[in-house]
Amino acid sequence: MGKLTTIFKDTAIYGLSSIVGRFLNYLLVPLYTATLSAASGGYGVITNIYAYVALALVLLTFGMETTYFRFTNKTHTDSETVYGTTLITVGTISLMFAVLVVLLLDPISQLMGYGDHPDYVAVMAITVAIDAFLCIPFAHLRQQRKSIKFAALKLLNIVITILLNLIYFYFMEGKDVGYVFYINMASTVLLALCLITEYGTFRWKLDRKLLRTMLSYSWPILILGIAGILNQTADKMLFPYIYEGSDMREQLGIYGACSKIAMIMAMITQAFRFAYEPIVFAGVKDKDQHEMYAKAMKFFIIFTLLAFLMVVGYMDILKYIIGSDYWPGLRVVPIVMAAEIMMGIYFNLSFWYKVIDKTIWGAIFSGIGCAVLIIVNVLFVPKYGYMACAWGGFAGYGVAMVASYFVGQKYYPIDYPIKDIALYVVLAWVCFRLMELSADWSMIGQLAFNTLLIIIFVAVILKRDLPLDPILKKLGIKH
Repeated sequence: MGKLTTIFKDTAIYGLSSIVGRFLNYLLVPLYTATLSAASGGYGVITNIYAYVALALVLLTFGMETTYFRFTNKTHTDSETVYGTTLITVGTISLMFAVLVVLLLDPISQLMGYGDHPDYVAVMAITVAIDAFLCIPFAHLRQQRKSIKFAALKLLNIVITILLNLIYFYFMEGKDVGYVFYINMASTVLLALCLITEYGTFRWKLDRKLLRTMLSYSWPILILGIAGILNQTADKMLFPYIYEGSDMREQLGIYGACSKIAMIMAMITQAFRFAYEPIVFAGVKDKDQHEMYAKAMKFFIIFTLLAFLMVVGYMDILKYIIGSDYWPGLRVVPIVMAAEIMMGIYFNLSFWYKVIDKTIWGAIFSGIGCAVLIIVNVLFVPKYGYMACAWGGFAGYGVAMVASYFVGQKYYPIDYPIKDIALYVVLAWVCFRLMELSADWSMIGQLAFNTLLIIIFVAVILKRDLPLDPILKKLGIKH
């Protein structure tokens, strides 16, 4: 029981810090879209470059975080040697990456479309190299159960980033998008200095034999990570190469900004993951585990559908998160949110192959989903612009979700309440369509009508799955 309590405590700290951090970063969206007009293409640059950053971070860490956790807990390995080997390896590769990008800066910048601003590429290459290196000390903090220090440093980094952005873009009224990347590098360097005590807690020695074993374990994780991150970023990297209009960066910026509104769903999914994952693995041998999987899936879908309706229903308020010249892209929000729901379902389904140690299936499903996303983008972005990006993500996650369900039912069958889930999906879809029909009403009338629809959805939840009678009875309330 004590071990499980520790898991819950650490989960709460890691989960809260991650969600709060993500929310604080979210606050940069209104700042950027208010100061960088859509026509300037500035937010399009941010969207594009950070997509490359996300991919580079996965490549440079190449699954070594998870591998470090796995090997540091093996009885026949020395934890200090594992830490030292991991840190030296990731640090060396990250340094080589940064040096290589700087040496080949001109051709790389030209290829990415930033020949007029190669400094953007250089600064972010250095930043992501440092970030990749720091992933291992942060993993070490988790392994050492230093969750408070972990959370504090993560939040400190984000707060400093936000403050520097506010100083430049708000108080100094700056307009140069390049400062976004310089600020990121400055806060990352400061974070590296804060972690300096974590670099001297081991012997600086590379165990080559151990490294070979660790790499054989990490490569499937790398493949899974690449496929997973491409599902999130491939459209933003491909867009400049396949969109045929002269307003490419403007359109990409609009898509990127409006997609951020849909990231509310990603935060809900992440919160669920932090709470759910430790429980699943802690009780993997419990007899009622299958029933727990089924119930967790059902309630995840119910509450994400409710969140979907609330975002869509109050879009006339939420749209003020971004600048008004980005509003034409708001039509992608429901599509991107639906894709995020399917991604969350796919995550829940993924436990079957993790539990039976068949993670190769994760790489297969993610790879198929990524291929679908890329094909949809290549075929339809030239004609339909960023709307094809949104539908590409929808199609990619949808295919991965369906494939994981049917294969999972063969290898690890779970009796999911499909009929109940289908009922809520249909009800949510009907409410959504009715909300769309009220789009031309006055703002007050629309919000009132949408609120009524949300209340009806909640009433169905309370009637079918969260009845109030037992709660009221315990409270001694008669009704």
